[in-house]
Amino acid sequence: MNPHASIPVGAIKTRVLILLIALIVCGVAGTVILTHFIKPGRKPDAVTAAQPATPRADLPPGIAAAALTLETTHYVISSNATPEQTALVAQAVESLYAAYTTFFREEIALAPRPPKLKLMLFKDQAEFKAHNTSHPWAEAFYRAPWSYAYYDAAAKNPYHWMLHEATHQLRNEVAHFPKVKWIDEGIATYFSTSHIRDGKLIPGDVDPDTYPIWHLRGLTLTGDLQDDIRKGRIIPLRDLMADTGPPVGRNVNLYYIEYWSLTYFLFHHEDGKYAKQYKTLIAQEGSLEGFEKLVEPAERIQSAWYEYLNSRISDISAMARLRVPVTAV
Repeated sequence: MNPHASIPVGAIKTRVLILLIALIVCGVAGTVILTHFIKPGRKPDAVTAAQPATPRADLPPGIAAAALTLETTHYVISSNATPEQTALVAQAVESLYAAYTTFFREEIALAPRPPKLKLMLFKDQAEFKAHNTSHPWAEAFYRAPWSYAYYDAAAKNPYHWMLHEATHQLRNEVAHFPKVKWIDEGIATYFSTSHIRDGKLIPGDVDPDTYPIWHLRGLTLTGDLQDDIRKGRIIPLRDLMADTGPPVGRNVNLYYIEYWSLTYFLFHHEDGKYAKQYKTLIAQEGSLEGFEKLVEPAERIQSAWYEYLNSRISDISAMARLRVPVTAV
């Protein structure tokens, strides 16, 4: 066959027709395939708007990642602190759990297999502040089911902020006591300011390197209760219990000193004279009316508490200077 011979016109038309038919068939087949993979109303992946990442179930809201997770008998700790720091906090909260449930053993019915309590431990104050959704002055907070705090590597007691929030958590998730502010904060400060010795938290053994104890030395009282009330150095107990005192934001330290000292007084004054009644009140609704029915009228308690607070300020200041334990008296 001569390769240079001309091709008949009829043959060219036939080939073009076959090519067109092949292109049509391919187009129909491609449309069928694409329709199968692209659902109605769905854009191809390349043009689909970016969606926010799904929050991880094992982390609190707003926390994208944690360096490590440590599980203990009663806790799951998501942490950005070092493994050694995280382990120290784990030991502290487990000692708190044991002390708290023993202290309130007659008021708490422990569940046989309770879910583990959740903690978020930040590596330092700066990281905590970047994620703080509580009060601007807060150093830690509890928002069920998570307690949030940071490891204070420069502090003598680096875990007391977490102990404070973990005590709130125990009230809500383990003891199921009613939430009454002056009691809730009083109990939280009572346990978080207690020393841990040989792995055991000792309720009432005051650690001066904890909040609000370190502010006691700055509280100057005259010895005249009514004068100190008039000058704003003392919030009357009736206002403290009814939550009708001055704004907390401008009197944070005074409020927490009174929360702590009133609870300390009710547990330890005259060898625990009011301890049983106070525990009953904690397990009940904790109102001012309930307090005056179970314990004593607020004004009568106020006078004895004020004298006790004055003596505690002197004792704790002296013992802090000498670095000796501050025990219950």
